[in-house]
Amino acid sequence: MKPLSAKLEGVLFDLDGTLLDSAPDLYAALAAYCAEVGEAAPDYGAMREVVSRGSRAILRCAFAESDEALMARMPRYLEIYQGMLAMHTRPFDGIAPLLEAIEAQELRWGIVTNKPGFLTEELIQRMDWDLRASAVICGDTLPVKKPDPAPVLLACERAGIEPARCVFVGDDARDVEAGRAAGLYTVAVRWGYLDGGNPESWGADAVLDHPRQLAELLKLPVTV
Repeated sequence: MKPLSAKLEGVLFDLDGTLLDSAPDLYAALAAYCAEVGEAAPDYGAMREVVSRGSRAILRCAFAESDEALMARMPRYLEIYQGMLAMHTRPFDGIAPLLEAIEAQELRWGIVTNKPGFLTEELIQRMDWDLRASAVICGDTLPVKKPDPAPVLLACERAGIEPARCVFVGDDARDVEAGRAAGLYTVAVRWGYLDGGNPESWGADAVLDHPRQLAELLKLPVTV
C-alpha cells in the first residue's frame, strides 16, 4: 500500500454508489419498464448490488437475455430513467459536508463515472454540483471506461491535479484498478453497492465505512 501524499491537491470520486445513492430511481425505472413490456420486476436488493456495473447489468436482473438483446432494451430503459432522474437520488449520508470540507481546504474534487454523459450532466446539475466539480469525466467522454486509467488521468489533467497528489474513491473493484493504474492513492468504500465483492480484496490503499473516515484520512477539520 502506498502512503497518502503530504501535498494533497484533490480528490476524485466515482458517482453512483460513492457520492450518490441512485439505486431507488434506477429501480423505479426498471420496474416501470418491466410493467411496460409485461414482465415482473426483479427484487430490489439484487438489482441494487449490481448498480455500479451499469444499465446492462441492471436489465439483466429482469431479463435473462444476450448482451445484444439487452442493448436493444437499453435506450427505452434509459429514457424512462431520465424522466425519473433525481426523484429519490440523494448524496450518501456525510457526503455533502465532506465536499464542503474539501472545498474549504482549497482542494479540488471531481467525478469519474461510467454513466453516460447526458445522464451524468443532468444529474449533477440537479445536485447543484456542476459548478463545483473541477472535472467530470463520463462513460462516453473517451473511447474507454474504468477500469482503464485514461478517464482518471483525464480528470486529473482537467482539474489541474498531479495524479500522485490525488485520491480516487469508489465502491467497485474497477475504481480501484483504474485509480491504481493511474498512480493515485485509492480508497474503496463499503457504503456503496460493491457489486457483491469484498473491498478488502481489491488492493485499495484504504478501505472505509463512512465519509467521516475519509475526512479523517484527508485531515479535514469537519464532523461528517
